[in-house]
Amino acid sequence: MSTQQRSSLALRSVALFATLPPERLDALAQACNWRSLPAGQTLVQRSVRESDVHFVIAGQLRITYFALGGRQLIFREVSAGEYFGELAAIDGEPRSADVVTLQPSVVASLDAAGFRALLREEPSVAEWVMRGLCRLVREVSERVIDLSTLGVQNRVHAELLRLAREAGCADNHARLEPAPTHADMASRISTTREQVTREINALQARGLVAKDGRALLLQDVAQLERMVAEVRGADGT
Repeated sequence: MSTQQRSSLALRSVALFATLPPERLDALAQACNWRSLPAGQTLVQRSVRESDVHFVIAGQLRITYFALGGRQLIFREVSAGEYFGELAAIDGEPRSADVVTLQPSVVASLDAAGFRALLREEPSVAEWVMRGLCRLVREVSERVIDLSTLGVQNRVHAELLRLAREAGCADNHARLEPAPTHADMASRISTTREQVTREINALQARGLVAKDGRALLLQDVAQLERMVAEVRGADGT
């Protein structure tokens, strides 16, 4: 782990800071601890009382949970321009998940006191964080409902639909590149790799998905939406 040069220009790439004036961004850059991390580095450990907020300047990290038996439950990935760690900074409780770098990454970290001061002094930042927390609650609620009420087959469909929306749809198609591994999908939806593989193969036989080199093509996103909405008993949005 090496120290990274402080840069207000680099912080400008974090969406949370889009409205901050240059002088405020300069002060914030100096207050942060900057680090360059190799792939596979653990940055945050679950249950540890450490409360910095981390802003991703480059690379990608995974927020995950490792059970005692070695099983992994993946929550989400965090990429350049995003941030994480605000929960512990706000409530002072131990970390609720582990965070590991998936790629070589550059992270700027601000201590909890500095982050709370930023929220008090910059209403636009506070509003962005509140909206982010609302979005997080909605995502977690939907995920709990899916895990509690949907069968494995339907959870695979819901996860593919989520990935399609993240990747962006065009003409009812979505391209996931690189294709998500079946092991990663299984970790997200609490099942086994073999079950994910079985359902992906079934969707491929129906012409709903196709492989294209390192990518997975979703050939009919609207149909996938209908399949998910039908089992959720809602409109799928």
